Amino acid sequence: MQRAIDLALQGAGFVSPNPMVGAVIVKDGRIIGEGYHARCGELHAERNALASLQEDATGATIYVTLEPCCHYGKTPPCTEAIIEHKLGKVVIGSRDPNPLVAGKGAKILRDAGITVVEDFMRESCDAINPIFFHYITRHTPYVSMKYAMTMDGKIATKTGASQWITGEEARQDVQELRHIHRGIMVGIGTVLADDPMLTCRRENGRNPVRIVCDSHLQIPEDCQLVATAKDITTLVATSVEEIRLQEEKAHRLQEAGVELLPLPEVERHISLETCMQALGERQIDSILLEGGGTLNDAMLQAGLVHRVYAYIAPKIFGGVNAKTPVEGLGVNTPQEANQFEMIENRSFGKDIRLTFVKAKKE
Repeated sequence: MQRAIDLALQGAGFVSPNPMVGAVIVKDGRIIGEGYHARCGELHAERNALASLQEDATGATIYVTLEPCCHYGKTPPCTEAIIEHKLGKVVIGSRDPNPLVAGKGAKILRDAGITVVEDFMRESCDAINPIFFHYITRHTPYVSMKYAMTMDGKIATKTGASQWITGEEARQDVQELRHIHRGIMVGIGTVLADDPMLTCRRENGRNPVRIVCDSHLQIPEDCQLVATAKDITTLVATSVEEIRLQEEKAHRLQEAGVELLPLPEVERHISLETCMQALGERQIDSILLEGGGTLNDAMLQAGLVHRVYAYIAPKIFGGVNAKTPVEGLGVNTPQEANQFEMIENRSFGKDIRLTFVKAKKE
């Protein structure tokens, strides 16, 4: 199963909105076939593993990280292929929460006389697909907030300078995060201050859909995001009212390739909850939130952040006016804090990355 997990991870960044899945076929103590889901729309892990066989698999055991599908989608059901190849046993890691599968795949296999073992190494298998599990049940993106800060919690100096807080190794890891998330989101403040590209600078990486939260349609028409919008999908989430008031600018942005996402306003800002719903409808299953302190605060207040990647550099900036990862008014008491649980810490050169997930309510 660990080999199946390792295989599944090779599909990271390419399979969304599908899950990452790996499969390994074993017979007489030998691996005789293996595969993983490589890209959305292509064969699933089980069918790729079966296609790799060099010998008869009758009676063999297949280890698969997620319950085999049993419905027709872009590809035929994997349960059919398992039955056709007369496998004797299926060992499943994660249960599939997709209503089209959820327990049905395992039942079909059992009804065909195949031995089925569920929940084998489930915790490890579940850990590779938090995005899929959230998206398939909530239909909104899984949001990962990312920021780089100093030891004293600053994301820029008092003058606004921020390049570079962390070293090259940590910055390269951020490219991996951009690769595995389907969208990347910033606020208009970040666009105005930094004129970013928000691309994935990783070999064979996939550019995320670029999303700008811009309530009042302030995005400059000569910024890099607009200039490259015909090549890289770029969404500007703005208010319906601003599109009406700035009709000519809105038209020019669309002519440049920008897609406008019209949203209702809540207290002169776009509704972030409605924004998430709209992005989910576009099959954007995950977002890397690289916004500044204002957008980070708004997303946290709305309860829309599920994971945090905090890069910490061994530096101290100081300064009462130096920016921090989360701005806004803050909470009144420690008991009101947004609660997270640390699940991992890693080193990248001189820097560290702490990974947190939203704490479950007791």
